[in-house]
Formats: sequence, C-alpha cells, structure tokens
Amino acid sequence: MPYQRNLEQGRARFFSLMIERDLFGKIRLVRHWGYVGSKGEEKVEIFPDEAEAAQALEAWAAAHRQKGYTDL
Repeated sequence: MPYQRNLEQGRARFFSLMIERDLFGKIRLVRHWGYVGSKGEEKVEIFPDEAEAAQALEAWAAAHRQKGYTDL
C-alpha cells in the first residue's frame, strides 16, 4: 500500500486501489484513502470490462506516484 509522509506535520497518508467483482459479476475499481491510523474514505466505480478498470487503476496509480506516494 503506497504511503506519503509529511514529516513537518507528523502525518502520513495512504491509498489503495483494487479491482474486484461483486456478487452480481460487475467489475469494480475500489479506491481507499486517508490518514494512517484513521478509517479513511472509499469510493467504488463500476466498469464494463476489466481492461477499462485496469486503465483507470493505472491512471490513479500514476497520479499518486507524481504526488510523492511510495511503497514501503
């Protein structure tokens, strides 16, 4: 799970991305983010196929890498 640390504020943030199928077979991209130690927030997007979900996942991951998130 990638993290971003802000040593000046003493805080660390996290995000996770996951592609999954629900009970009805729909393909979902689940994004979860927040401050380490908190419950965080979650958003779910539905996609027609896995290829589109994978493209969206890569776009979100690239955007977060540019913001300074790194894997520990």
